[in-house]
Amino acid sequence: MIDKLIAYDQKLFLYLNGLGNTEWDAFWMFMTNKWSSIPLYALLLILVLYVFKWKKTILILLLVALMITATDQLANLFKYGFERLRPCHEELIAQQMRLVKAYCGGQFGYFSAHASNAFVVVTFFSVLLKKYYKWLPFLLVVWGITVAYSRIYIGVHYPLDIITGISIGMLLGWLFTKLYHIMVDKFMS
Repeated sequence: MIDKLIAYDQKLFLYLNGLGNTEWDAFWMFMTNKWSSIPLYALLLILVLYVFKWKKTILILLLVALMITATDQLANLFKYGFERLRPCHEELIAQQMRLVKAYCGGQFGYFSAHASNAFVVVTFFSVLLKKYYKWLPFLLVVWGITVAYSRIYIGVHYPLDIITGISIGMLLGWLFTKLYHIMVDKFMS
């Protein structure tokens, strides 16, 4: 069963990765770069400050730092626990794929910290701000999917790495919104 799932994941990866072409490489490299999200983070900070003012914004910033740390550390735990090679480190796959980056990255890739980090932000801010900005969840989901897919496009993650990262990011984002509301009710009411 697991062998069939891995084989399907590899086939899907090769298909999706193979859709790329050099005309789009720069865009996807930009989207996968952590610095490209700074304008979005600045927008989120402005929106949060406008809605929640300074005291709650400081709490939100602390929770965001904890969320990103949690998703990064959990991704590392999974990577070294499962030891699933990245596609660019799998000899047979590497010969058939497009590696857009100049280097492959770490040896193991299950699950994608990029996808997890993106979707912890998507979920946390969508839940927190959706009643104030109806358009924001859509914008965040489009951004999150683009960041997550960029990892397949450039050749460093399988689709299952991305799906797991998205799922864990959404779960942690939801849990951290619950934690935010508990802390606000307990300490800021």
